[in-house]
Order: sequence, then structure tokens, then C-alpha cells
Amino acid sequence: MRWWDIAPVLELEHELFPDDAWSAGMFWSELARARGPRATRRYVVAEDPSGRLVGYAGLAAAGDLADVQTIAAARDQWGTGLGARLLTDLLRAATAFECAEVLLEVRVDNARAQKLYERFGFEPIGFRRGYYQPGNVDALVMRLTDPAQARTESSESNG
Repeated sequence: MRWWDIAPVLELEHELFPDDAWSAGMFWSELARARGPRATRRYVVAEDPSGRLVGYAGLAAAGDLADVQTIAAARDQWGTGLGARLLTDLLRAATAFECAEVLLEVRVDNARAQKLYERFGFEPIGFRRGYYQPGNVDALVMRLTDPAQARTESSESNG
């Protein structure tokens, strides 16, 4: 992801997450830490053949722990494997950052995303009550140990 991707990312962000969308400032802040020798972030975008932005994802790393910050695919891309490809990219980044574990939060009402994460080996470890605001929706916290191994297993099972 580059600065020129922020506007189309925000359009998709507001479409998919109208109540708790990230601001432009949040994306700018994350991108500021995604470049250079001390980078601790990985942000990627996906485009369709026409050049339309159809997905994005981001990861933050600190020490041996990574956190999936965001992952999104346009509704017309659901079921195409785009989410799995984005997550695979993030897990490769976690491995490159030498992270032993990856955490994420997912809305308790987002069964589609939870199933994706479970396919990659993420396991539920707790809840964050009222995490998503202003809707006061709980987050399920999930953890993956050994992201390099999970990526390999997912690649084998998904062709």
C-alpha cells in the first residue's frame, strides 16, 4: 500500500465497515511505519484486472508478536480466495519479521472471517467486550503460533 492507495482504501473501508471505519490519519500513521530498515508494518492492496482496488490488509509487528491490523475484500470478491491470499501475504510478512505468534481481533458476528482464520490455524483465546464502537460489538481474539507453518499448510490445502 502506498499513499495514493489511501483514498480508494477508505472508500472500501467505509463500504465494508460503516460504523467503525478507520480514518485517513490511521492509515497514514500505519504507512509511516511500513518503510525503511526499521519498518514494523506490512500493508498491501489487491486490484482486479481493470485496476480497481478490491482488497487490502495490514500487519503490525513488535518483537516476536504480530497483529493483523486489518483485512478486507470487496463484496464482489467474497468466495474468490482473495481473503486467503491477503492473509497469506501477512503471514509471510510475520515470518520475515521473525514473529512466533500472530494475533487478531474479529467481530463475533463475522462468521465468514472467523472460518478463514480457522482454516489458517488461528484459535480463539478470548474476547474483548465492546471492542468495536460505536456499535458495542464484541471481538473474538484469535492466535496463531508459528505463522510460517500455517502458511505452508494453507497453501497445500487450497491448491
